[in-house]
Amino acid sequence: MIFQNSLPHIPWMDPRLNRLPGILPLQAGDWLRQDEVYADQMALRDQLIRDAAVYAILPQAKDAAREVLEMGLARLGYAGPLVTRPDGVKVAIDWDNPLVTLGRLVQEDICILQDDGAEYCLTGAILCFPASWTLAQKIGRPMMAIHRPVPNYSDDIGKRVHRMFSGLRPEQGLWRMNYMTYGTAELHHPRLENDPRPPSDARPYLRAERQCLIRLPKTRAVVFSIHTYLMRIADLDDSARAALFQSTEH
Repeated sequence: MIFQNSLPHIPWMDPRLNRLPGILPLQAGDWLRQDEVYADQMALRDQLIRDAAVYAILPQAKDAAREVLEMGLARLGYAGPLVTRPDGVKVAIDWDNPLVTLGRLVQEDICILQDDGAEYCLTGAILCFPASWTLAQKIGRPMMAIHRPVPNYSDDIGKRVHRMFSGLRPEQGLWRMNYMTYGTAELHHPRLENDPRPPSDARPYLRAERQCLIRLPKTRAVVFSIHTYLMRIADLDDSARAALFQSTEH
């Protein structure tokens, strides 16, 4: 199992993050992050990209996918047809498969959302670490339909999220962080909408996601990136663990 030692933020103890949509401005240059489990997560990502259904793209997202790869390479300081990751693995830059390429370079999962005139729809993604959802079921669907099973994601929240997406500017990204308790420590945790959450008398693991929203300047698509953290609840400090058990999301 792959566990982080700590979280960059404690969302259930931060009132800015502990209510929907819990959005904050993204500081310049703070989109992609690497942490202490980079090598382990990237090895798992390589395996999943090779063996599992973790990638989907619609034709209208192809230009946006190339643009987000271009942006990612620039942020990482990579150039050339072959780059070397911090863990020593060499990755060929494949412009015909830009999301797969970026998914092999960063810990973040990358989703592309595009406005169809009424709602933003998921038109492409590399999703190695789904938290109880399945890419094949969500691709092509608008935001409200994607979030229909999510508690508290009301029509009002959906309208606020749409306004937020529409007002997103390339020069100012946004971020939020959520958290969930789990009975399993699997990072790759897909689940269909109507499948019940597996029963568990104990949920000893904490899963948190640092989610960023960025507007691409050329294609105007929105990039939704997800950096997944997994910890043993027992490894939290006493105050964070006590607050978690009091949280309404536990």
